[in-house]
Amino acid sequence: MRHIREVLRLHYSVGMSQRAVARSLGLAQGTVSKYLNRARRAGLTWPLRPELDDDARLENRLYPPPSDRPSDERPQPDWALVHRELRRPNVTLMLLWEEYCDASSDSFSYSWFCERYKEWAGRLKPTLRQVHVAGEKLFVDYSGHTMEVVDGLTGEVRSTQIFVAVLGASNYFRKQARPDRLGGAEKRRALHGY
Repeated sequence: MRHIREVLRLHYSVGMSQRAVARSLGLAQGTVSKYLNRARRAGLTWPLRPELDDDARLENRLYPPPSDRPSDERPQPDWALVHRELRRPNVTLMLLWEEYCDASSDSFSYSWFCERYKEWAGRLKPTLRQVHVAGEKLFVDYSGHTMEVVDGLTGEVRSTQIFVAVLGASNYFRKQARPDRLGGAEKRRALHGY
């Protein structure tokens, strides 16, 4: 409990980053992140309220005892909603599990959540096998997010797109960072390297 108190104090009172807190206390950065997430979910801020001066009370607040309700009576996540949400950018199972825990006091562990989602998603089996004749199709697009490239000579920072082309039959691909989106003729030149 001493480490949890110190993590909360350094992060909220002193304003240190998670990495700096981990370094100063000799803890893993993941441990610091876990402590801060548990404190956030428990609604704790610094300074701690006087009734949490006792280590046992703080531990019970951050690590509540498991529910004595049978597992079939506990609220189950809406797996279809979880599946849809995972399609959104930057949404992870960990984030969805934390939202599930926030919504229910009788929630299951993260490993249970991941296993049950994997079982549910395995029953979907949405496969569509496509056969492509060699050299017949080429798929081109820009990948998701942009990235910034720094010019080594001038120090100028430019936003770039990642252009990707994939051959249908062999799945060989070419990728290239481009300062902006290309038109049709420019795409062909980028593909052939001229």
